[in-house]
Amino acid sequence: MTMRALAIAAAACFAIPLMPVTTYGQDEEVTAPTEEVVETPAPAEEPAAEEPTEYQALVEGYNAVDDDGNPVDVSEAFDFFTVSMLWTVIAAAMVFIMHLGFATLEAGLCQKKNVVNILFKNVFIICIGLLTYAIIGFNTHYPAGSWQIDGILGINGPIGDLNDGNNKTWAYGGLALAMTGYGDFIFQAMFAATAATIVSGAVAERVKLPSFMIFATLLVALGYTVAGSWHWGGGFLSALEVPFKDFAGSTVVHGFGGAAALACVLLLGARRGKYTKDGVKPILGHSQPLAAIGVFLLFFGWFGFNGGSVLSADPGPLGLVFTTTALAAAAGGITSIIASWVILKKPDLSMALNGILAGLVSITAAADVVSVMGAVAAGAVGGVLVVVSILFFDKFKIDDPVGAISVHGVCGIWGTLAVAIFGEGFSIVSQLIGIVSVYGFAFIFSLIVFGLIKVVMGVRVDAQEEEEGLDVAEHGSPAYTDSHA
Repeated sequence: MTMRALAIAAAACFAIPLMPVTTYGQDEEVTAPTEEVVETPAPAEEPAAEEPTEYQALVEGYNAVDDDGNPVDVSEAFDFFTVSMLWTVIAAAMVFIMHLGFATLEAGLCQKKNVVNILFKNVFIICIGLLTYAIIGFNTHYPAGSWQIDGILGINGPIGDLNDGNNKTWAYGGLALAMTGYGDFIFQAMFAATAATIVSGAVAERVKLPSFMIFATLLVALGYTVAGSWHWGGGFLSALEVPFKDFAGSTVVHGFGGAAALACVLLLGARRGKYTKDGVKPILGHSQPLAAIGVFLLFFGWFGFNGGSVLSADPGPLGLVFTTTALAAAAGGITSIIASWVILKKPDLSMALNGILAGLVSITAAADVVSVMGAVAAGAVGGVLVVVSILFFDKFKIDDPVGAISVHGVCGIWGTLAVAIFGEGFSIVSQLIGIVSVYGFAFIFSLIVFGLIKVVMGVRVDAQEEEEGLDVAEHGSPAYTDSHA
């Protein structure tokens, strides 16, 4: 070692004890001890308070309270609100992914000559759903005191600036609805198009595209939002002596779509060649892998569908909802496998996939109020119901290519009743009132609207187009080239 290096090292050894040391929780300098008596320094002045940020200024003076009415520290409430808002938009994105799931499931369960048509309808549905929900849907879904017929009808206009005033703080909905106005809108908007997507699968392979587009627009903009306002918008279902309970929409979303689908299928008729004098002739879907991908995407998105319906990041109910959702889906899958194997003598993949969805629909109304075993029971019953229901509708020549009426309509009824069976403090009468009201309205609304469209412009393609396939007849473009046949 050179003399110069030795000198530097020696200097460092003497300097290190004299350097200031900072430790967690204190800012004072620590130096080497000396024998001199050091006078105790005067207390440091309190640091000047930081100027509140623009966001903090917006919530200044807001008195946050917990469920028991006890004051909540504003900083803690702010942190909870921020995390909750983040979870809300993540959940909204997960619900958006469900639309990809619906598209791939429907495409997989239909013939390859109609895949482009299926995908096109699903592209249209999510786009028109978001736009109409902003233009008329949100303020009709949640009339906020602007009812034209109290508790029944409150049709209103566009959303406006949802960041106005306290709409971007927790004052918008308190800690129970811990999101901004825009957060509330975008989460609910992702739900809105689901009803039309359910109908899309049920009428697949024979419906006229323009007719379906008109119907889907009206269904999402007016039908779904009016019926939903009766429960989630402060309408008459929420004002019953024992309020109607539908946590994330077994009836209000899925049942509504299933009832609308049934009305449209009755007016449209079955696919040609499906029902013969010799019985039911299966029309097989072209891609079981695509259908399976769709169901797993829906399963994933359902954690956002149900989990986001907690409306905050409250860890207690959020963990419960995730657990009940998963277990009900698993139970539905298992019981549908068993039921279809016993009845059909072979394990049927499409029945197993629909069984998972049946379990999910069956738990959606009660995900936040049932026990673990209650969730398993609800999903298990749904898995059996969907198999029996699909075979039942085939017996009566009601052609539903993807089983949407059974999955969403039939299991939606069961899931809504399961609230009163497995939950506590709910009324079977109130649940039945909600089912009859929403299903009845959806069926009649769809029967009238789709019926008028049928009279004016027709709703069904002709025999040649159906035989050729809607991809070429309606879009001029097949989904697959000959090399992928």
